[in-house]
Amino acid sequence: MISAGEFRNGITFDMDGKVMQVIEFQHVKPGKGAAFVRVKMKNVITGGVTETSFNPTAKFPTAFIERKKMEYSYNDGELYYFMDTETYELEPLDASALDDSFRFVKENDVCTIMSYKGKVFGVEVPNFADLVVTKTEPGFAGNTATNVTKPATVETGAEVKVPLFINEGDKIQIDTRTGEYLGRSKA
Repeated sequence: MISAGEFRNGITFDMDGKVMQVIEFQHVKPGKGAAFVRVKMKNVITGGVTETSFNPTAKFPTAFIERKKMEYSYNDGELYYFMDTETYELEPLDASALDDSFRFVKENDVCTIMSYKGKVFGVEVPNFADLVVTKTEPGFAGNTATNVTKPATVETGAEVKVPLFINEGDKIQIDTRTGEYLGRSKA
């Protein structure tokens, strides 16, 4: 059990059957009245963010989120298969557990599978991905002075905006959180 007075950023707790994670907290001691804790928290399963005030003595059960590194193997329709790197067992996950950033993950990439009480609710992908451009229009000489971009398809099938000097076969780095081009890959 954890009391609201012990809240810190990143702590997860169970509130009315929902797993919540503290994003921000503030201990408030007004001139009159009792102290309280103002908390901005996120529902770990749905992603919804709410703000609430708690009595500092309010107690909640601690929720333990299991994080496990697994290697993405392949997908078969709506199921995506991840391999446990220790036991080599394949675990199928439904497409609903994946967010938009998964479009930058290729086979054999290591992801973090998040679960609560054995139920998988999310997949964290690496923050950056090095991918090969498979399709893009050629750039035009002399059109490099402005910040003009063009669409490019990478090896995972995702489309990103890249500068005009990027050609097919170039390896680029992408921020998977925003889907933005960061630069040419050093690897």
